[in-house]
Amino acid sequence: MLSEVTEYIAIGSVLGLTAGISPGPMLTLVLTQTLKYNQSEGIKVAITPLITDLPIILMTSLVFYKLSQFNTILGVIALAGGGFLAWLGYGCVRIRELSFDLQEPKSESIKKGIAANFLNPHPYLFWATIGTPYIFKAFDIGLAIAVLFLVSFYVLLVGSKIALALIASRSKVLIGHNLYPTIMKILGIALFVLAIMFLHEGIKYLFPGFKNFF
Repeated sequence: MLSEVTEYIAIGSVLGLTAGISPGPMLTLVLTQTLKYNQSEGIKVAITPLITDLPIILMTSLVFYKLSQFNTILGVIALAGGGFLAWLGYGCVRIRELSFDLQEPKSESIKKGIAANFLNPHPYLFWATIGTPYIFKAFDIGLAIAVLFLVSFYVLLVGSKIALALIASRSKVLIGHNLYPTIMKILGIALFVLAIMFLHEGIKYLFPGFKNFF
């Protein structure tokens, strides 16, 4: 039980940290709101996934539950999740620097954060192919494991964005030079490992006869 708790906390943490500090609309908005206004505006954006993700999780969980009895569909979802993780990992290892622009004049941080997350396809892809399958696997072990997976994910997702907002507001210089790309490369490798796990799971669902070979 302890090993399973550690496993799901570790996976949730890696996924949350990667999502939290990877370049994209949400991180750009966190930084621009912080630098244009103050750290509290950046923090408002950072916490918006706690608002926007609930309906996405509920929707994908309902669909996944309806389809969970079909091994072929589970296999396709697992392969899609592995591909998505590999694509995210590739994006991480290719990062050279963190860049963003400062063009939007208005504040309205909460509104912007909600709009950016709802209109961003990544949360839908993530929860449909990666997050929800992990929730169901964790729930099969126990409700506490599923809760710990979600808590670790959001602590790192939101916490890392808040940390970057605080760093940006104090120094006006972000994690530049070699540190940021190095962190992203390490996370990219971790995502590749998770991608292999998902691809392995997908193959077992699609080709049950190959289970003895893995």
